[in-house]
Amino acid sequence: MNKKSKIGIFDSGLGGLSVLHTLSELLPNESFIYIGDSKNAPYGTKTKEEVFELSKKICDQLIAYNVKAIVIACNTATSAAVTQLRDIYSIPIIGMEPAIKPALMQSVGPVVVIATEMTLKEEKFLNLVDSLDDGYRIVKLPAPEWVDCVENHMSDIDYTKACVESFLEQHIPKAQNIVLGCTHYIFLKDYIRIYFGGKIEIFDGNIGTALQLKNTLASQNCLKDETNKETNKETNKETNKETSDPRIVIFNTKSEDYITKSYELLTALGKGI
Repeated sequence: MNKKSKIGIFDSGLGGLSVLHTLSELLPNESFIYIGDSKNAPYGTKTKEEVFELSKKICDQLIAYNVKAIVIACNTATSAAVTQLRDIYSIPIIGMEPAIKPALMQSVGPVVVIATEMTLKEEKFLNLVDSLDDGYRIVKLPAPEWVDCVENHMSDIDYTKACVESFLEQHIPKAQNIVLGCTHYIFLKDYIRIYFGGKIEIFDGNIGTALQLKNTLASQNCLKDETNKETNKETNKETNKETSDPRIVIFNTKSEDYITKSYELLTALGKGI
């Protein structure tokens, strides 16, 4: 495995850009290839077999770019496909895990996990909840309409705000701490926080996934030497605020417009949306 190779990342669409942003901040000297499968979004309403086939197809594309690791920046694809994908490919495959453990540790009372239908019903998620002594405090809540909101309506602030508020008003009538179990939903975090007047904690699994990738590559001596030395960190952080970041290449299966949209969303994340 060449330590100078890029890191591959994929998601069912735009949501995994939030993971890409976290990775680029944590690993400022690494380079990345991101594939968003917006043409086939959402994954959460498909069968497990369909999600696996779509995920494998994208992994094959990333392998063709000689990536040194693949991050599945999608909770649904992780639940449906990560085990089989690890059996197929020899490079590290890092998946997502909802941040249930830290949410339970830092909370009292119910914790609402908002995710796709597939994530919430898959064995991987159910086993995680069952393994925790206080897993009974977890409330599962699917929000498939939020994926469409991020994929197709993020530029319409009024629509997005109404979409979030309508869902929360119907399903979470009082303030409760929330785990975002879909990377798309992270783009809605500020709308959720504002709705509850900042009185809740919102958890996601992005930093946990990023740290797992870093530790895995470090254990295999596959981080770039500059990453190990942590040089040029400030320069790269500054560069990452621009859509022309040379470390990052983005593809999207839907259209060139979605590639442009991806770079715009990544830039917005760098500015702290």
